[in-house]
Amino acid sequence: MTEEELIKKCKKGNRAAQEFLYRKYSAVLFGICLKYSRNRTEAEDNLHDSFVTIFDKIHQFRAAGSFEGWLKRVAVNTVLQKYRREEPLTLITEVLAEKEEVSDDPETEVPLATLLRCVQELPNKYRLTFNMYVLDGYSHKEISRALGTSEGTSKSNLARAKALLREKLKNINIHIA
Repeated sequence: MTEEELIKKCKKGNRAAQEFLYRKYSAVLFGICLKYSRNRTEAEDNLHDSFVTIFDKIHQFRAAGSFEGWLKRVAVNTVLQKYRREEPLTLITEVLAEKEEVSDDPETEVPLATLLRCVQELPNKYRLTFNMYVLDGYSHKEISRALGTSEGTSKSNLARAKALLREKLKNINIHIA
């Protein structure tokens, strides 16, 4: 079945096509949900909510870009909406302007599982900003729109996230410059 046929069948509510879509893209979308969630269980819930939204809004896909890109955007937006409802993102007035650099020293390499755990432990506003900026390449303008904050708050939240990550890694004896 081609992607176009799959989309058409899903738009018509075909359960077999929806299951096929889920099986084809769930691993990729779970990775995204895991990045934005505090733990695996929450990521599973976010994946479920994302697919509910995907199946509900699939008629809005217009084939203007990649289908996988659209799916990823829906997953990110679904998670962000959940956190916006759950915890109000408060304005942080101080902006930390210092630039941090990660050492290229191989002895400072952080195991992926450790880094993921540390990122997941960040407060929502910092975790979301960090993931959107560092991992997904969003600009501060895009982040501020998505989270309903100012660009300055986005920059501040990113700096705070990096500082907290640096402290967490330092506490487990992994030093980042």
